[in-house]
Amino acid sequence: MYRLKTIITVIAFALMVGISSTAWAGSCGSCSYDKKDKKKASYSAKADIPTTASNAGKFNTLLAAAKAAGLVDTLKSGPITVLAPTDAAFAKLPKGTVENLLKKENRGLLKAILTYHVIPGKVKAKDVVKLTSARTANGQQVDIKVAKGKVMIDKAKVIKTDIKASNGVIHVLDSVIMPSTDDIIATAGKAGAFNTLAAAVRAAGLVETLKGKGPFTVFAPTDEAFAKLPDGTLNSLLKPENRSQLQAVLTYHVVPGRVFSDQALKVGAAKTIQGGAITIEKKSSGVFINGARLVKADVDASNGVIHVIDSVLLPPTATADASVE
Repeated sequence: MYRLKTIITVIAFALMVGISSTAWAGSCGSCSYDKKDKKKASYSAKADIPTTASNAGKFNTLLAAAKAAGLVDTLKSGPITVLAPTDAAFAKLPKGTVENLLKKENRGLLKAILTYHVIPGKVKAKDVVKLTSARTANGQQVDIKVAKGKVMIDKAKVIKTDIKASNGVIHVLDSVIMPSTDDIIATAGKAGAFNTLAAAVRAAGLVETLKGKGPFTVFAPTDEAFAKLPDGTLNSLLKPENRSQLQAVLTYHVVPGRVFSDQALKVGAAKTIQGGAITIEKKSSGVFINGARLVKADVDASNGVIHVIDSVLLPPTATADASVE
């Protein structure tokens, strides 16, 4: 049986944060605690993030969750940027959610949620307005939008910025933001546009692999993409005797590591788990992976990221046999 070899991610990227300040700073000009709160909070750069948050008096649930998840020491390291939901933000979650997350058996999920609120490096408010996304310590990206004087992180509003700490900075959110908890297989299944891909993955015996820890980057052809293959190609690939060829085709769509679209464009090429390389190129008509057009990018999953493409990629060794019947 074809096995995916453990491959150390060959693409390394740094979170780039060099941004102008006008929108974020202007957006939170009216976002402030009252004088009583400001006096109570000790926003001294001499205190680390947990101490600073504790002194503020509005992050008790966050701190309790960090303790339950074993992340207090992580929040004392740095430099890091914490997107901190207030106690009121946690109270907006469905009844029983916080209590359930604090249970010992849910520690992994709680850790995934909390690390989704942490960005490596010290990212001040002035550095965020040109960003449309930022990679978190969870591995997934948060979306950033600036509009009408407001800054939104996913669906949460930023209500206060630049609370200084000795090991980073805190920006305050009015809601808890949630990462994807579905793996690549589940995420693709819910999208409803990858039925053929799902059938091919099952036939190739790769379901458990793509449900594994990863992380993986999958360039996922839609059902329409598979329909563009020459007549008989797909049926031939799905036959048991052609399983190894099907595995080669599918693993040619998988790159080790979690590679977001902006990172992929900077590199311009990537080695797949199949062993062959793919090219990533931006043209006037769009972004192309080999000859396939990128139709949707950066779909987060718990164990990787999916980029949707409009054609099936065929590795060089499979191209000559693509029309086998």
